[in-house]
Amino acid sequence: MNFSTHSKVMVQGITEPLGSVYTPLMQAYGTNVVVGVSPGSGGQVVQGIPVFDMVEQALATVGTIDVTVIFVHPYLALDAALEAIDAGIRQIILITEGMPPLDMVRLARKAEATETLLIGPNSPGIIVPGQILLGLHPPTFYRPGSVGLISRSGTLTYEIALELTRAGLGQSIGIGLGGDAIVGSSFPQWLQILDEDEATEAIVLVGEIGGETEEAAAHYIAEVIDKPVIAYIAGRTAPRGRRIGHAGAIIASQVIEIGMEIGTAESKIDAFRRAQVPVAESPSQIPALVKQALGLATCKISS
Repeated sequence: MNFSTHSKVMVQGITEPLGSVYTPLMQAYGTNVVVGVSPGSGGQVVQGIPVFDMVEQALATVGTIDVTVIFVHPYLALDAALEAIDAGIRQIILITEGMPPLDMVRLARKAEATETLLIGPNSPGIIVPGQILLGLHPPTFYRPGSVGLISRSGTLTYEIALELTRAGLGQSIGIGLGGDAIVGSSFPQWLQILDEDEATEAIVLVGEIGGETEEAAAHYIAEVIDKPVIAYIAGRTAPRGRRIGHAGAIIASQVIEIGMEIGTAESKIDAFRRAQVPVAESPSQIPALVKQALGLATCKISS
């Protein structure tokens, strides 16, 4: 993981609606956006950023790129990401929502084979408070600190960041894994990254109903992770068996050694409790649990 003020950032889809809105916001936060790529828009300059038709052309002009943020149409996202990987970029953030699942399977395999860190799709991206914004996170909700925040959700991530900030708990990083059914990086992968990160003292994991990724994370925490972890599961009041709109919360299955009711809020909460991970009842309870885990006072203060 290498996200800092010194990271050279490319935006693919810089002239697309989301790209044109969020690129200036990333720049305003201090993100070093050095180049954009939008096929058919080569030769333009957006917010002082040169735009090229192809990634290869962009790199020939600006040199090595550390991370690319992708805002392109879902049916073009695979080509955009593969183009970046082939150009040697090893950190990719897919903001795009609704990428075809088979395209994502192909991309995930390519990322694994090339040791590329892939975040998303349907992700709000990453923020390292005070240093770099890569995506959609509202910067005013965050402040620099030592709590790593990993989430499957989008806007709930921002709410929890604000709860932490208001309690005087800054964040070392905020990560949105992505809400589509198939995503590039996982809770265990990021838990390991943050467990080894010197700037992170505690980890907040935000999961939701559907799938088995939280149960796998709980098992991984019990076996591998040394730093304190606090969990919160969204969707615990959803009716059993109801298909809900968030794509990442649709899948339910049975997994050996994890449980027969995999995917439910109860299954996930039980898994974390077996791993001795405190589970918050609501987002507002998270700061107190983090402070308890860090041995800090639990009084709430204003940001």
